Amino acid sequence: MAVEKKNILNRLYLLAGFMFLFAIAIMYKLIDIQFVKGDMYRQKAAARTVKNFEIKANRGNVYTADGSLLATSVSKYDIRMDAVTVSAENFEKNIKGLSKALSKMLGKTPGFYENYIRKARKNKNRYLFITRDLSYNQYLKIKTFPIFKLGVYKGGFIAEQRTVREHPIGKIAERAVGYDDYRGRVGIEGNFHNYLQGKNGKRLKQRIAKGQWKPLNDNNEVEPVDGKDIITTIDLNIQDIAHHALLAQLERYEADHGTVVVMETKTGEVKAIANLGRNLEGKYYERLNYAVGESHEPGSTFKLMSIMVALEDKVIDTSTVIDTEKGKYKVYDRTVKDSHRGGYGKISAARVIEVSSNVGIVKLIEKYYGQNPQKFIDGLRRMEIGKKLGLPIKGEGIPTLPNPKDKKNWYGTSLAWMTHGYGVSITPMQTLTFYNAVANNGEMVKPRFIKEIRTQDKVIQKFTKEVINPKICSQETIDKVKEIMKNVVKRGTATNIYNKNYELAGKTGTCQTEYWTGQTKYISSFVGYFPANDPKYSCIVVIHKPKKEIGYYGADVAGPVFKQIAHKIYTETPTIDEVKNLKDNPKSIDTSFDKYYKIARKESNSMPNLKNMAGMDAVAILENMGMKVHFKGTGKVVAQSVKAGEKLDKNTIIELTLS
Repeated sequence: MAVEKKNILNRLYLLAGFMFLFAIAIMYKLIDIQFVKGDMYRQKAAARTVKNFEIKANRGNVYTADGSLLATSVSKYDIRMDAVTVSAENFEKNIKGLSKALSKMLGKTPGFYENYIRKARKNKNRYLFITRDLSYNQYLKIKTFPIFKLGVYKGGFIAEQRTVREHPIGKIAERAVGYDDYRGRVGIEGNFHNYLQGKNGKRLKQRIAKGQWKPLNDNNEVEPVDGKDIITTIDLNIQDIAHHALLAQLERYEADHGTVVVMETKTGEVKAIANLGRNLEGKYYERLNYAVGESHEPGSTFKLMSIMVALEDKVIDTSTVIDTEKGKYKVYDRTVKDSHRGGYGKISAARVIEVSSNVGIVKLIEKYYGQNPQKFIDGLRRMEIGKKLGLPIKGEGIPTLPNPKDKKNWYGTSLAWMTHGYGVSITPMQTLTFYNAVANNGEMVKPRFIKEIRTQDKVIQKFTKEVINPKICSQETIDKVKEIMKNVVKRGTATNIYNKNYELAGKTGTCQTEYWTGQTKYISSFVGYFPANDPKYSCIVVIHKPKKEIGYYGADVAGPVFKQIAHKIYTETPTIDEVKNLKDNPKSIDTSFDKYYKIARKESNSMPNLKNMAGMDAVAILENMGMKVHFKGTGKVVAQSVKAGEKLDKNTIIELTLS
C-alpha cells in the first residue's frame, strides 16, 4: 500500500514538473511575442488590416496646335456577374427582365441571355462575363437593370473599371501619336512617357466587414500628381487634308502603303503626318511610321542633291550643256536609260532636272567626279545628306551612302547609280528636311513634333526651332535650284499639277524596287514646297508599289496628292492679314454711328427714318422696338414700307429694301 502511494506521488511530481516546464515555455513564448518579436507581429497584423492603396494618376492629354484632343484617358467598364449569390426568389422574379434589358443594350436575343445566365447559375459560376468596354454612361445604365440594381451581394453585379487611351479624332495621325501600353512605347505617347504618365498617389485604408476597405482619414498619404499635357505641332485641318488625300490615292492605285508629311518651312513644325498601310482585306490604316522609320532608295528626288554638289563646287552651271544622246548610256556592263524614248538630245543642266533625265545627271557627275568620287560624297555630306536627324521619335531609319573607301561595297557603277537615287537609302522625313532647307534659303531646321508641355495653364517647357545647319550651301546655288524646281512644275515632269493661281515647286521621283525578283515594282514620290515664291510649307508624298497597270510615275501617282494638299491649304486654311498704320475712323463712319445711336436711344412708338442707314443697323433698331422685319438686298436702306413718323402696330411686318 505504501509502495502504491509512493508511485502515485511520483507520477504527480512528474506531471507537476511537466506542467511547470510547459508554463515556463508559454511564458517564454509570450515574452518573445510581446517584447522580442512584438514589432514584427504588430506589423504583420497591421498589414492584414491596414494597407496603402495606390491612387492612379491621370495621364496627360495630347493636343493639336489648335487645342483639339489627339489622345486622352477615359474610364471603361467590364461587367461580370456572380450568378450564385442571387437568391432563388430574386433570380426567378427578375431573370426575364434582366435578359430583355441586356438584349436591348448588347444586341443578342433575350433567350440567349436567359439561357446563358441560368447555365452559369447551375454550374455555380461566380465570375460570369457579361460585356466589356462600356462607357461611364453605359455603366450607370446597366447598374439599373433588374437583379443588377440589387448590388454586389444581392444582385451579383461585378464592375471592373480600367483606364484606356482613346483618340477622339479616330485613326488620323494614330501612328504619330502612338501608344504606351503592352505593345510598347511608340510615337509621341511612348517617347514623352515621362511627361505624360504622372505619379501615382497612396491612401491608407483599413479592412472592415465583408472584405471591404475604408480610408483611415480624409487625406491621402501621398497625393497623386497628374501627368502633363503635350501640345503638338499638328494642325488638325491640314492633318485631315493630308490623310484623306493620301487615302484616296492609295485606294485609286491599289498601292501597298504610303506616307505624307507637311512641314512649316521656317520653323520645322510638322503640321501633318499620315502613314497608311494596306491590310489583307485591302483596307488602309495607320500601321507603321513610314515617314520616320522607312529608309529606301529615293530615286529621282535625289537628282537635285546631286546637281547641287556640282553647282556648289562650280564645276557646272545651270546652262552647262550635256548630250543625253538617244536616252541610253552605258556604264561598264550596265545601261542607264531615260523614261522618254529616244532621249532628249543636247540639253542644259537645268533641263536635266526639269525633265528628270537619268542619262543627263549620270554623264554630268561622271564627267566631273568620275576620277574623284570621294569629293562628290563629301559634297553630299556637307549638305547633311546621309546623316540621321536625331528625331525625338524613336525608330528613325538609318540613311546610307556608298563610300569609295569601302572597297567591298563600291563598284564601278556605284557613282553613276547613286546620282539618280539608287544604291543610297534615305527616309521620307530626311528627304523632306533637305528640300525644306532649300525652300528656307539654305537653313536646315530639325523637324519638330512638340510645341510645348503644359500642366493646366502653366507652360513647363517650350520647344523652339532647332537649326541643324545654318547654311547647307551658297545662296547662289539655292536661287538656281529654286528656279529649276519651279520649272519642273511649269514645263517639266510635273506639268499636270501646275496652277497659275498659286505656284508650286518640287521634284518628281520614280524608283524601281524589287527588280531583282523579276517582278519590278515602283516607289512614286513628289517633294517640294509652296507657295514657290515665298515658301510657307514643304511637303513630301511617297507611295509604294502602286498597281503598274494603273500608273506608277511620281508625277501621276504622288504629284496629285501634293497638289490637292496645297490647293486645300490655300482655299480652306484661314489667314490673318494685319493692317498697319490704320488711321482714325473716316468721317462717314462717325456720322453713320451718330445717326444709329440717336435713333436707337430714342423711345418712340412711331416709325423712324431709316433711309441711307446701314441695313444691319436698321434691322437692329426695329427688332429692339419689338417689330418684325423682312428685308431684301444688301447695303443701305433705300426704301421702307412704313413711312417715317407713322404709328407702329406690333403686328405689322416692316419691309426694307436695301441697295
